[in-house]
Amino acid sequence: MKLWSQFFIPTLKESPADAEIASHKLLVRAGLVRKLGGGLYTYMPLGLRALQKITQICREEIDGAGGIELWMPHVHPAELWEQGPRWAAAREIMFRADSAGDGKRAGRDPEFVLGPTHEEIITPLVKAEITSYRDLPKNFYQIATKFRNEIRPRFGLMRAREFIMMDSYSFDANDEGAIKSYHAIKAAYEKFFKRVGATAIAVEADTGVMGGSFSHEFMIPAEIGDDDVIYNEESGYAANREKATSGIVPKDLADAAPAGALEEFATPGVLTIAALEAAPYSVPGDKQFKTLVFIGDGKPFIVIIRGNDELEEAKLGSLGFTVTRAATAEEIEPVLGAKPGSLGAVKGTIKNAGALAGVFADHAIRLIGNGTTGANKDGFHVRNVNVARDLAITSFGDFRRVRPGEPDPKSGQPLKVRRGIEVGHIFKLGTKYSEKFGAVYTDDQKQSHLMVMGCYGIGISRTMQALIEQSHDADGIVWPWSVAPFQVLICLLDPKVEEAAGVAKKIATAAEAAGADVLIDDRDERPGVKFKDADLIGIPLRIVIGSKGLKDGVVELKWRTSKEVTKLPLAEAEAKIAEAVRTAAAKS
Repeated sequence: MKLWSQFFIPTLKESPADAEIASHKLLVRAGLVRKLGGGLYTYMPLGLRALQKITQICREEIDGAGGIELWMPHVHPAELWEQGPRWAAAREIMFRADSAGDGKRAGRDPEFVLGPTHEEIITPLVKAEITSYRDLPKNFYQIATKFRNEIRPRFGLMRAREFIMMDSYSFDANDEGAIKSYHAIKAAYEKFFKRVGATAIAVEADTGVMGGSFSHEFMIPAEIGDDDVIYNEESGYAANREKATSGIVPKDLADAAPAGALEEFATPGVLTIAALEAAPYSVPGDKQFKTLVFIGDGKPFIVIIRGNDELEEAKLGSLGFTVTRAATAEEIEPVLGAKPGSLGAVKGTIKNAGALAGVFADHAIRLIGNGTTGANKDGFHVRNVNVARDLAITSFGDFRRVRPGEPDPKSGQPLKVRRGIEVGHIFKLGTKYSEKFGAVYTDDQKQSHLMVMGCYGIGISRTMQALIEQSHDADGIVWPWSVAPFQVLICLLDPKVEEAAGVAKKIATAAEAAGADVLIDDRDERPGVKFKDADLIGIPLRIVIGSKGLKDGVVELKWRTSKEVTKLPLAEAEAKIAEAVRTAAAKS
């Protein structure tokens, strides 16, 4: 048990000026963290206790899924990242950690970087240590500090420059084994989030810069979330916005027959979808082809979507090459022959089609059948454009942003959208990293094969704040039992009364024996101050001991989640409170 007077819980009455969301305000007001600088926080004693409990639960579940804990350096040689597959994409978010003096890279790329994740470190390590199929599968993990150069750190621990993460890396002999490892960790994640008291949803996610064949994010629903979750409860479908699909295009859709000959017409000053929708042209957005040009692997390419749709740029990663950015007007005109606003992909209208890496169309343009697009001539468009007959399409894909109300791809029921906080992400990487670093093993026939990898991350510090965002009220934090820094708070209203102090110690001892961490508020403060602080720091079970109650032979029990106060006979208090502790622990 701890005495409040000898511990350190610096609560505040007012919220910090730079705190924009409830959980950030409560982190500071409840004395859990203190800000050092943008995106940098000290974990105060109360916050550290909650963080350590979250960490231990995570460790237990990853161990249970076959994980083996190790510890890797935070400072990484940049040459390892350069050898890996994502240096160009990741270097912008990395802190450099150059050595002093004139190193071999003086004035050039950094010699060292601070690690945001450890794929580039663990893969060479495993390559050097594991050579035989007999040593596979293996799953190594650590729970450690990570660093990312956030341009605009905000929301407290949600978007920090230094944070605590569990990162795990699986190595298997084949794809079948890798999928098995992936699902074992996915199940461990589900157990972890349940145990810490989080309502987390596993959603299909884009692999992004990490690469790999598929991934899932774990999202805690919250209005201040940084991602949209597209979902349907009935079917169980859930995906983040970057990955979500819908059943808007029927699987049995037949291509529309041509509705007439191509017809070019003048559209002076018309540069947008909305302008073409207006009179005198009156072409609905869902009857227009929107032509977008991007640069990928140094070459321009075209993406076609419906005029009333928005492009989900993350989905361009499915094309198989690195998409750098949208093309500029100066890059577009020499290839297509016109400026943005008059662009199209009708066969024969592209000035230099050979310069393109391809023309890629969203499946939903087939719903147009016959529509209108730019003529690749400034101030002109073409009508009666038939998808099958007229467009020079390299391949179709899913590139549009899904909207709420569209049919769920599983059940056909309307899709919904809500915000969520990403607290975990898992990836089936395949051989992307093992190929780059030559991580191979020898099978029983003495043949060499690339190891098949997966990687998995849980934001430990982010989870702590997400729990507060998900579980708080107007008075303060409402901690889940399993991760509360203390589970039982004993408020001594008259700490100088010897009888009261003796009762508090007996109840604390009984609660601890039942498995609870106990804090005794022995401060010489008014009851109102103690009650406000109790609600603010959010300890689940509060016991109040006062002189008046002792005269009546009772102590008061109150759960943080309830307004109801229960009076316990003094003779039964220890047993009743121990029973309450065991019941709460069993439910958590």
